[in-house]
Amino acid sequence: MADLIVNGGKPLSGVIKPSGNKNSMLPILCATLLTDEPVTLLNVPAITDVEKLVRFFQEQGSRVNWDQPAGRMDIDHRGFNPRRLRGEVPAGMRSSVLLFAPLLQRMRRLTFPSNAKGCSLGIRELDPHLEILEKLGATVSREDGLTLRLAKRFRAARHWPDYMSVTATENFVMAAALARGTSTLVNAASEPHVQDLCQVLAGMGARISGIGTSQLVVEGVDRLRGGTFTISTDHHEVVTFLALGAITGGEVRVRDSLPHHFDLMTRAFAKLGVTVEHEGTTARVRARQPLQIEAPFTPNLLPKIEAAPWPYFPVDLLPCMIALSVRAKGAMQFWNKVYEGGFTWMPELAKFGAHIVVSDPHRVILFGDRPLRPAVVDAPYIIRAAVGLYMVAASIPGRSIVKNADTIRRAHPRFVENLRSLGADVEWRE
Repeated sequence: MADLIVNGGKPLSGVIKPSGNKNSMLPILCATLLTDEPVTLLNVPAITDVEKLVRFFQEQGSRVNWDQPAGRMDIDHRGFNPRRLRGEVPAGMRSSVLLFAPLLQRMRRLTFPSNAKGCSLGIRELDPHLEILEKLGATVSREDGLTLRLAKRFRAARHWPDYMSVTATENFVMAAALARGTSTLVNAASEPHVQDLCQVLAGMGARISGIGTSQLVVEGVDRLRGGTFTISTDHHEVVTFLALGAITGGEVRVRDSLPHHFDLMTRAFAKLGVTVEHEGTTARVRARQPLQIEAPFTPNLLPKIEAAPWPYFPVDLLPCMIALSVRAKGAMQFWNKVYEGGFTWMPELAKFGAHIVVSDPHRVILFGDRPLRPAVVDAPYIIRAAVGLYMVAASIPGRSIVKNADTIRRAHPRFVENLRSLGADVEWRE
């Protein structure tokens, strides 16, 4: 485990080029198992979850050449040998479930423990994945763990899950792409990274309609081809560095900012008194933003930011807005409609002097602009909660420590290097 040593109180200013989207890269990397033709991926983020998947592929005989400085990865699964697999999947990351459909397509039978997990955000159930795979022709049994079987190939089906799940939607698309017939998923997730996976699969020859909507229709094909694909910018990282500029009073520009995805995120910033400007594909926050919580037109209601599945405000970015509100004048309610464990880190935020009322597992009220002090805090195993704690520390003059912050490396490959380029005084302590 590694800690962040933070000497705060310095405005962060400069230009950042964000990395490739972790949440796009992982399903796309898993989807390469669906073809034996070579695949090249560009703008690949050098993060630990990708390293685990690459190691897993190589252990089964696949050839993966990864030029990390160039962000290029060449993948060839022709040597993939199912007999080497003894049921192990990469440990310590929830995205292991994204291997279900591709591995079943290759192996027809897969047995492994059913406790794959990735973070502390609450119950992350396997049932939606298993329901989809069963609908598409797989059989599921609990024999010495979890056993999945597929007789020949997936078969088409229509499915309407209880709720929108990003990874379950991605498993559906990967399975349906090579299924016999036309499959439909109602109540599909539509996040930018789901769209990215669908676009890459389409580039490999899949027939998918409804990309970016809540209903996906996939006409199965006999085979998928290879190709060269670029991983899109991580909009989470774009927001993170804009928020860091705003909370420290600096001016930050972020290139390749995907402005077509930003309307609601720009609106969330505005509720906290921060104006985000878009100049082509560059987003900017100017220095010395007022950080004043915007009062609603309905005077007897608290202003609020609600986070839920896309196209709502992204739940993973709520910690950045919470950190900003610590410095903003006024009170703001935050509502996490997805994870019941999303606010477990509020006691750590309070160590800085933040004033917070936890209403229930899904809602908190934060009273901003209170006196703050440096602190030693413990980061949970939630990527942007650790980032949020760093943000507050960076805004406070003096030395703070964010302990166990290395979960940040799961999504931000050059986090400290980028911070230093903006003028931050920060370092890892291993």
